[in-house]
Amino acid sequence: MHVRYLPEDWNEKMDPHGTPGPAAPGDGPGDGYGAAGERPEDRPARLSVGVVGAGRVGTALGAALSRAGHRVVAAAAVSERSRVRVAERLPGTSVAAPQDVVAAADLVLLTVPDDALPELAAGLVGAGVPVTGKLVAHTSGRYGTAVLDPLTRAGALPLALHPVMTFTGRSDDVNRLTGISFGVTAPEPLRPVAEALVLEMGGEPVAIPEERRPLYHAALAGGANHLVTLVVESMGLLREAGVAEPGRMLGPLLGAALDNALRLGLDGLTGPVARGDAGTVAGHVAELAKVSPESRRAYVALARLTADRALGAGLLKPEDAERLLEALAD
Repeated sequence: MHVRYLPEDWNEKMDPHGTPGPAAPGDGPGDGYGAAGERPEDRPARLSVGVVGAGRVGTALGAALSRAGHRVVAAAAVSERSRVRVAERLPGTSVAAPQDVVAAADLVLLTVPDDALPELAAGLVGAGVPVTGKLVAHTSGRYGTAVLDPLTRAGALPLALHPVMTFTGRSDDVNRLTGISFGVTAPEPLRPVAEALVLEMGGEPVAIPEERRPLYHAALAGGANHLVTLVVESMGLLREAGVAEPGRMLGPLLGAALDNALRLGLDGLTGPVARGDAGTVAGHVAELAKVSPESRRAYVALARLTADRALGAGLLKPEDAERLLEALAD
């Protein structure tokens, strides 16, 4: 039977019971020979890996597992770009249909869009693809292992391994895995396996309960994706103000602000809202209304949230917060 294949090049449009035990964690991406000249591929319990979704994430993780000594045997790739990526990142890997990839592998990486994952899991089972005893891992931040329930009921061993990183499709994507966090959700007996795989790829496993995955993913998407929007918006406004190189101007400021936020939390907050400078904030709102109503709305929403957080943390006096909210009224 044919498994309907759900597009693996999802991120191209922007330019994630007994158990077979993988080997003890290696040195992660880029490791060569281990102790006493041991090569990664000579370590015990090496796995045959299949990648369903040969986009940026799937090929990066496949390459990292290959460096750790596992063998990527097959990948599902539809577009020409994805086929080229398989050839470049996973040399010697055959390109095959999803059901054939799953059949050939001990560990299957399902690296397709979040919305495609439920249908893919159900489709593989509906096509009668043998999954008993196979590790099946997806890289979605949104889902835990429940989305793989059709496969689990068919005998698969489910893992959710979400790398907390952006991938550009460049050659350095594999190296970006070193030291990053992976949001890990797995049944308790499989937790050591999931953690070992993450460590082998050079990452740091962080356990996320099944029921908290949506909140976990919302936090990451809000922080990373909206940060890009804010920076691009700020650069556009600076160009409107006559600044020829807004990125050069913003770089040091935003770098310091991010460092302050990560190290100090709200104690790192500066600027007119933190000072309770309602007059300045009102001036900002009036000027943005002239240039970009969308920017004004975003500024007002974020300034209100900032004032609320600062008031709750005791950084802003109630009377100052009241004046700010008046300046930010619609």
